[in-house]
Amino acid sequence: RLYQVEYAMEAISHAGTVIGVLSKDGIVLAAERQATSNLLEQSLDNEKIYEMNDNVVAGVAGHAADANILINQSRAIAQRYLLKYDSPMPVEQLVRRLCDMKQGYTQYGGLRPFGVSFLCAGWDTTFGFQLYQSDPAGNYSSWKAACIGENFSNAQSILKQEYKDEESGSGVVGEQMTMDDALKLTCQVLSKTIDTAKLSSKKLEFATITLKGGKPFIHVYTSGEIDEVLKTYESVIKPADSQ
Repeated sequence: RLYQVEYAMEAISHAGTVIGVLSKDGIVLAAERQATSNLLEQSLDNEKIYEMNDNVVAGVAGHAADANILINQSRAIAQRYLLKYDSPMPVEQLVRRLCDMKQGYTQYGGLRPFGVSFLCAGWDTTFGFQLYQSDPAGNYSSWKAACIGENFSNAQSILKQEYKDEESGSGVVGEQMTMDDALKLTCQVLSKTIDTAKLSSKKLEFATITLKGGKPFIHVYTSGEIDEVLKTYESVIKPADSQ
């Protein structure tokens, strides 16, 4: 048993929730901000969702300082690939390089594992839209819908029940799940897993990756846009608030 890896995973289970949902049109990422005090001034930058490359966006759960190091390393790797091959780095290849770094810190004495997990959403020409989850041990896996952070087991249970997964004749994953469905399911899961009286833009971050003109387009939502999303899908949020 690698106790330091287990401790890192335990720390992540107490971090803010991050949810990713794959659809035929794109991927939705949502993350919970955990404000420690009302006196704390909210950062203008995102705390939980980061762009790793033009075709990859990631949600993080765990130690923010550890996440910053890995995000910067991933961005450098992606740019070196672009400089060398003149094309965006494939999503899984970038995730694998990220996990190789994580694994190295579990192998040598005098180091501790990075206390952070990632949900990486991306698109490339080979496999289309992809959603990957990675852990501090350096393992990664591909998902249709996933959750990391606090109450992840409850969230995974809801996602498993509610996710629409009907493959078409061509074998396209999640053929029946649209972006509207993905946003609705994300709001539903957040309302049942986050310990708050009411969901609001102060405690949430949203991002989507879709195709625009045949190229990946990452949109990170503003506070006003998050409030609009929550208002649109009020019907799935209200039942949780009334309990």
